[in-house]
Amino acid sequence: MPLNCNVTLSPGMTLLAGLPVFGCMLVMSAPALADIHELAFRLFYLVAYLVWIVPLGWTQRWLWARKVSWWVMFAVLLPISYAMSVGNALLALRFIASESIRARADWTMILGGLDGCWLALIAFCGIQAIILHRAALLAEGERLRESAQAARDAELRALRYQLQPHFLFNTLNAISALVNDDRKREASRMIACLGDFLRATLEESRGHEISVADEIALAGAYLDIERARLGDRLHVDIHTDPETLGARVPYLLLQPLIENAIRHGIAPSLLPGVVTIRFEREREQLIVRVENDSNGVAQDGGQGVGLSNVRARLQALHAGAYSLDAGGEESRWKVRITLPYVALAMPARAVAA
Repeated sequence: MPLNCNVTLSPGMTLLAGLPVFGCMLVMSAPALADIHELAFRLFYLVAYLVWIVPLGWTQRWLWARKVSWWVMFAVLLPISYAMSVGNALLALRFIASESIRARADWTMILGGLDGCWLALIAFCGIQAIILHRAALLAEGERLRESAQAARDAELRALRYQLQPHFLFNTLNAISALVNDDRKREASRMIACLGDFLRATLEESRGHEISVADEIALAGAYLDIERARLGDRLHVDIHTDPETLGARVPYLLLQPLIENAIRHGIAPSLLPGVVTIRFEREREQLIVRVENDSNGVAQDGGQGVGLSNVRARLQALHAGAYSLDAGGEESRWKVRITLPYVALAMPARAVAA
């Protein structure tokens, strides 16, 4: 059975499929230029071939569209092309052959002398079958690419949806804690910042990757939420190479990393702490660093929801072309991500770090 029958081939393409055989027949007709009678026969077969390939090609495409097996297609096309060749022989005898040839003609000659056109029509069917199969392979490859892209998009959307309830749960817990501590002003400010962040992340239609500049802007909206809760205990230091602002990064890459840094490093300590965010370019790689003061607080080995989510999204977007390392060093917890450097157009709006 053909690989993929949902392939169309126009009549114009049918004629193009017939050109190689037509060219061969034309070359084979060259020696007949010296004999006017033989030349007439050759030209007749050339014209007949061009006429017959139209219905023959349509029949082959019709069979292909019905997903018939190669054996059925062979069993149908072979007798049809044979009948066309017999018709050619009868027409040639009737309108082109001389009286002497007609006198010698019999059914053995009519039914057996078919090499001139029958083999040409069989060759045409073979060429069109190759073209159809090639088109089917291309269509199948495109379908598989679209399926893989759809699966990848679904996976990335699911991972993004995983972040939202996790982030909301932690934020609402923090707001509840502020209310219980009678810190209503901080709680009200945190609710307002939460609304701004959700508006920025949920209302806008974004792809799976955005520019570094836009990602920093989203991170700033999230940091406003944490500043409302932690006040002067939270300090943020952002460094970006100017050429990295237009680079492509996964959407909401920083939010889970910053959330981990604050939740496990800054918030448990009564001392002020610094979260440092860096974007650098090293040749064809984009380096993203998120570091935080741990102040003696032990942090996990990067197996939580945030880092696991980031790893899964990086794998879906840059399989085999990224690295993510997380670990403690003295009093600092460090996360280092390496991505392929891909430049995007600079965002129209200015981003304040």
